[in-house]
Amino acid sequence: MGSVIAGAVILPNDFNLPELTDSKKLSEKKREILYTLITQQCQWAVGEANTQEVDEINILQATMLAMRRAVENLNSQYDQVLVDGNRCPKLKNCTAIIKGDLTEPVISAASIIAKVTRDRQMILLDAQYPEYGFAQHKGYGTRVHLQALEKFGAIKGQHRYSFAPVRKLYQ
Repeated sequence: MGSVIAGAVILPNDFNLPELTDSKKLSEKKREILYTLITQQCQWAVGEANTQEVDEINILQATMLAMRRAVENLNSQYDQVLVDGNRCPKLKNCTAIIKGDLTEPVISAASIIAKVTRDRQMILLDAQYPEYGFAQHKGYGTRVHLQALEKFGAIKGQHRYSFAPVRKLYQ
């Protein structure tokens, strides 16, 4: 559901937030607090691949595209790019680290930026389409979301038609 969002962060040398970890392991309130601290103290950017791009090039390639766009949106020189996972987008000096959001503060910070940005998009979408419950499930394929899809159909430009439950509705 929705665009793929990636975050990119350059941490200052004196930056120290021991609470940084995988954004999915943090409460929404804690993510918001850390988001504010990161955005106030660090250089940061987001990159996005929209639903049409996801459907055209697949979720993996769209994720790589969003990561590359996030780094490019920093508009800054960098020595190294660290990404969570086992693949790097086409960027110089990129290293993929499996579970990197648990071990590398810069990856954790980027993960928090991306998650909060996406969650905020879902809250805005909920105001337009309250019947889908986006503020609660944040676009994930929960039972409530799947039931709303069956009842109301997919929202053009928001739902990914390559996502099996959406594709099934239109076969």
